[in-house]
Amino acid sequence: MLYQIRKFIDSTNFTNAFKVTLAAVIPFIVFARLDYSSIGFTVALGTIMAFPSDIHGNLKHKINGLLVAVFLGAACTLLISACSHHPWVLYPVMGITLFFLSMLSAYGQRANLVSFSGLIAIALAFSHDYKGWDLIMHSVWIAVGGLFYILISLLFYFIRPKRYVELQTVDCIRLTSKYLKLRGDLWNIDANKSKIIEKQLHLQVEINAIHENLREFLIRNNSSSNSNHNRKMLIVFTTMVDILELALSTAFDYDKLHKKFAEHQKVLATYQNLAYNLAASLKKIARSIEKGTKYTSRHSLLEDLEALQRVIAAYEQNVGKVEAYEGVLMLNNMLHYAERQIEKIKVLERVFSDSINLQDYKNRNKDIEKFLTPQNYRWNTLVENLSFSSTFFRHSLRMTITLLLGYIIGQFLPFQNPYWILLTIVVIMRPGYGLTKQRSIERILGTVLGGIIAFGFLYITNNHTILGVLCVISMLLGFTFSNTNYKIGATFVTIYVIFIYGILTPNVNEVIQYRILDTLVGAVLSFTASYLLWPSWEFLNVRTFLEKAIAANREYLLEISVFYNKKGEVTTSYKLARKHAFIEIGNLMASFQRMIQEPKSKQRQKSQVFKLAVLNHTLLSSLASIGTYVQSHKTTKASEAFNIVVNTVVRNLDQAIAVLNNTKSDLLSEEERTKLEVSFSELKSIRAKELHEDLENDVDFKLKLEEAQLVIEQLIWLTNLSENILKATIALKNKNVE
Repeated sequence: MLYQIRKFIDSTNFTNAFKVTLAAVIPFIVFARLDYSSIGFTVALGTIMAFPSDIHGNLKHKINGLLVAVFLGAACTLLISACSHHPWVLYPVMGITLFFLSMLSAYGQRANLVSFSGLIAIALAFSHDYKGWDLIMHSVWIAVGGLFYILISLLFYFIRPKRYVELQTVDCIRLTSKYLKLRGDLWNIDANKSKIIEKQLHLQVEINAIHENLREFLIRNNSSSNSNHNRKMLIVFTTMVDILELALSTAFDYDKLHKKFAEHQKVLATYQNLAYNLAASLKKIARSIEKGTKYTSRHSLLEDLEALQRVIAAYEQNVGKVEAYEGVLMLNNMLHYAERQIEKIKVLERVFSDSINLQDYKNRNKDIEKFLTPQNYRWNTLVENLSFSSTFFRHSLRMTITLLLGYIIGQFLPFQNPYWILLTIVVIMRPGYGLTKQRSIERILGTVLGGIIAFGFLYITNNHTILGVLCVISMLLGFTFSNTNYKIGATFVTIYVIFIYGILTPNVNEVIQYRILDTLVGAVLSFTASYLLWPSWEFLNVRTFLEKAIAANREYLLEISVFYNKKGEVTTSYKLARKHAFIEIGNLMASFQRMIQEPKSKQRQKSQVFKLAVLNHTLLSSLASIGTYVQSHKTTKASEAFNIVVNTVVRNLDQAIAVLNNTKSDLLSEEERTKLEVSFSELKSIRAKELHEDLENDVDFKLKLEEAQLVIEQLIWLTNLSENILKATIALKNKNVE
């Protein structure tokens, strides 16, 4: 229990919530003691407006984002408040400002959160009725609040500059550990493979997000920081990427494996135990980082490895060398995989036990800046998105119309605080229908629940000191849960808002009623607009994600082919192709996740899309299997048969992309089909010959046979997978046409 409490308090969400709570409470208390409560409240509002844009990354980008958010908060407050008494000026000015702020989302996550600060400022501008000099000073105090928050945020940053990247690394290691555990689950004979693969795909989405955060923080800071800690974290990050690729590389036909070893369950159980212990070792490392303690290795992975070697030898002896040949080669490939994973885990152990020599990894991060997602704040980016084909444009138009409609309803109907309608819309509405619907429901439930809880406390006591303490606690918890469990976050936000009114006004019962009503109106407007106003249904976008996933796998295959033919060191282009393949498969699955949140009538070809996601993930796994084998073994020269099969797989993937784009692609000619058939005949004859060779003493020959067996198996599987992807793509296209 104590560990869980400490973990919660040490989390990034709690730290961020503590920063904004501290930044809001301090000025409020200070100005209240000076009998300037209204100024203290305004400064607190300024801190809350700046808070959303405070995301981690490069320090320069962090500060610039916060400063822009502060400027937008003060400027939007001044502009909208100044126009609020002149409706014919207000509506066009408000519409243009809302649309412009919403369009800033086209520049990425940080810009999206900066625009959110501006939208919040517009909503809150209607919470007061200042004019002239009072309005100018109100805007200035909002800017002061924002600047004060920046000061608090930087103070936390410099006190614990390493903690964010450590916690992100912990999340990365834990998610990868779960992924390894799921790979181990596949070795159960009664395993539900489709369910396990679905869980892996969901994890891939989460892992991709963590990887992107770590790249942004570590690589951008690497160019401006030479600290040993940053270098160590870079080694950890790149090692975790390698571990994920290795985990993907255990690509086998599990039905065939289960059938082959049906009478030798101990073999599979021994390997599965090793796979589980690999995952457990990563969890122990993650916990050590989280606690801030020096890591000491307590696992017995080498013993598990020896146990696997013994059961392989026993299997070969019991079955006979010739009969056991193919099974032994499979098991040896698994053994080599486990050895490689243990090597990677030992790198992590050396990093966290401070026994690593950073010079040994000096050239490992060569050209690492190329792995960053480029950030372009060009004016052309905005101009290019000014069309209905852009999701950002449609969402901005939808947001603008909904907020204007919410304001009109609040003005002409007897609502007590119409700006709550606007706040609800800003917080709830998202580009996708599914997320907007989910947040609408959670917001309503959280508001009702928060109102009931707050009313219960107010019924018991009206003591301002008690309410003040509960208000701060509720504020802290509200901001903590807003990003992880929105329903709980909305509950605590409602509680602290009502407690504030409980302190400031005697008519708190009316406040609760109107807040629930305003929230309901805002949620209904958001939900309705997301469904009716140019919705971005996922079935319209999934084709793009499919195309990118197939293209990324194709490029990864081509890089593997180049590496296999030329040998040498792993190139930057190879690593970039691997990164893009991981990301695009994750993006495809994220698109599927959004699709299943939408109305049933809009979930077109759901099963077909999921099938293609699984096929592409399996193809990526097979590619990683060949890629990691070629990297970790001294391989022979790539045969002509290998290159012919690779070209065939590439051609199948090109045809699948052409189908998605409604363009023509050349089919295999008769000559190419003949070459492919001959290539497979050659590969099969090599495998048949292997079964009759003397395997007694020639170690090099054994290694060649292992290489041939793995590569042949994967090439056959790659061809089948690429053909299935092409067939599934054609089926998807035909059903869409119908």
